[in-house]
Amino acid sequence: MILLGFETSGKTTSVAVCREDELVAQTSVLTKLTHSQSILPIAKELLYHAGISLEEIDGIAVSDGPGSYTGLRIGISAAKALAFGLDKPCAGISTLEGLAYNLLGFDGVICPVMFARQDLLYCAIFSCSMGKIKRLCEDEIITVEDLKERLKGITSKVMLTGDYAKAFFENAAMENLSLAPPHLRLQNAAGICFAAFLKELSGPENLNARYLQPTKAEKDFLAGNLKVVI
Repeated sequence: MILLGFETSGKTTSVAVCREDELVAQTSVLTKLTHSQSILPIAKELLYHAGISLEEIDGIAVSDGPGSYTGLRIGISAAKALAFGLDKPCAGISTLEGLAYNLLGFDGVICPVMFARQDLLYCAIFSCSMGKIKRLCEDEIITVEDLKERLKGITSKVMLTGDYAKAFFENAAMENLSLAPPHLRLQNAAGICFAAFLKELSGPENLNARYLQPTKAEKDFLAGNLKVVI
């Protein structure tokens, strides 16, 4: 099985082609271009150099949240457009789960942490043993202090990953915490693909973003600052 993966939930634009036990090709770029400008050109070039056509792809995997609202919409829109056009199945994968799959060689607890806003973080907790990932809690939005308290209750080794991992590691100063290496700390499409191999792929009509918090438009509407004209 060959999957094409997209990761656009953060500042990195990442595209990968993976088989179930092999990373065929990946490009990850911290670019000043928007994801909409870079994602499809990167995918086209990557497939060309990998010698794989779109028709040979068996499915498409994409991060579906949490993360940047705009970034998620761009990645999901690209995945859905290709899936509909090629009549291929797809899978939406938690950004945090994809980060955990970057660290398949680690034995212990993995805690991906991403900055949400102010003192809030997106996080989840996974265990990893002999290359197998097990989810220990659902994705959630949590304060920095609450996450510190939660991790104090874990006695085994905990590896932090994600865009807020370094800041949290330096602030928490817990003996059992370690920090993922820089090249595995940010979101990448390979992690999304390897998580997707264990999921059931379905039609693109079922693919939607999971934000974990209201969008700005929803916040404005709830606050009475956004008028709906019919």
